[in-house]
Amino acid sequence: MLRSQFEQQLTKLHHQFYNMGNQVSEAINKAVASFIDHDHKLAQEVIDHDFDINELEIKLEKKSFELIALQQPVTTDLRVIITIMKASGDLEHMGDHAVSIAKSTIKVKGEARILKIENEISKMSMQVKRMMEAVLTAYIEHDAKRAEEISKWDKVVNDYYDSIYEHSIHEMQENPKTIISGNDYLKVAGFLERIGDYVTNICEWIVYLQTGRIAELSSTDD
Repeated sequence: MLRSQFEQQLTKLHHQFYNMGNQVSEAINKAVASFIDHDHKLAQEVIDHDFDINELEIKLEKKSFELIALQQPVTTDLRVIITIMKASGDLEHMGDHAVSIAKSTIKVKGEARILKIENEISKMSMQVKRMMEAVLTAYIEHDAKRAEEISKWDKVVNDYYDSIYEHSIHEMQENPKTIISGNDYLKVAGFLERIGDYVTNICEWIVYLQTGRIAELSSTDD
């Protein structure tokens, strides 16, 4: 009976994590859309919703600690709880970066824009979106092999960042009027690059969950 209740609680944790992941993915998509479309209302929506994402992370962490303290989980179960705690922290960081992108939207009002760079940012965000959706599916399906494959997609994100960096610097050197917007392009691309790193972190946690080994697919400094 106790085991059955514990498994139900673990299943609930999985679903809460998946729900948090979907909300973070939506926040990232809205943040980039607000930046590209100059939509301040949508940007503010992302900023306002960040409180809810933070609350989800706090609830997941609290429930995880409760299960460890009250249920004394065995090794396999403990891996599940640790994975959820660590991966939800990565999701929370992604949400923070979505907020930073949204704040950049509000900041660049009236500044000179460079459409070809914004197009690259849009493509970069689509790759991040693809990674986000795939990693959440891999998590639900307990697919460690798929997680390792997804981690390799981060190279595309990094390549976009390098290209945006190069083009932004060039435009700022050629036209001083683009310095403010060019600097924001660098920041937004940097936020997206960091989100890609956190997705790869979650890939590592999926591998850990299924195999018990820490796969160093990438690392972040936060």
